[in-house]
Amino acid sequence: MHNSSCADVRAWVRMPSGKRLDLLNPTPFDWDDADLALGLARTYRWGGHSAWPLPLSVAQHSLSVMLLRRALVPAPGPLQDLRELLHDAEEGLLGFDAISVIKPFLGDGFRALTQRLEQMVFLRYGLPAWTEKEHRLHKQADRLAAASEAVHVTGWTREEVQRTLKIRATVLDQDPLAAQFGCTPWEPWPPGVAADRFLAELERLKQAVES
Repeated sequence: MHNSSCADVRAWVRMPSGKRLDLLNPTPFDWDDADLALGLARTYRWGGHSAWPLPLSVAQHSLSVMLLRRALVPAPGPLQDLRELLHDAEEGLLGFDAISVIKPFLGDGFRALTQRLEQMVFLRYGLPAWTEKEHRLHKQADRLAAASEAVHVTGWTREEVQRTLKIRATVLDQDPLAAQFGCTPWEPWPPGVAADRFLAELERLKQAVES
């Protein structure tokens, strides 16, 4: 079998805009905002499993986490909201959200790849590094979203969330997105809707940061 050098291996993917994202050597200029929004809207949580007709996108989840974090302790400004919105952005660039049980098997190479993409996202959008307190609040909001999604979207019981998934957060009854968007509580959005709503919020927050 012929062994190609790393230089011979194609490691880039074509974005809908026509830009090329080099997964092994990414730059902050390898995608545009619409590429990211669509990627996140077509990347699914929970392995794509859902009790609804559609699976839950990472785009919808990201909007939920942003609102939940804001409800816990009001963020100091739009830059922190933007960081919450983009906390899983690398998954949209990869088109892959690994469920927790397989992450230990993906290895250091995959972990390094996702970390490089995350660094490029932070660089592109001018996001500050997490402080310990900020990251703790972020994880609290993320776990609230995960526990609630497990029950209302994928059909786990509340007991299974605690016992099997090991998520200790409270399962929320009210969907934080329902009041914001007037949608059916906990129903996953079609990809086009998720992309449009994510992109609109991304653009709003970028303008707020710039002003």
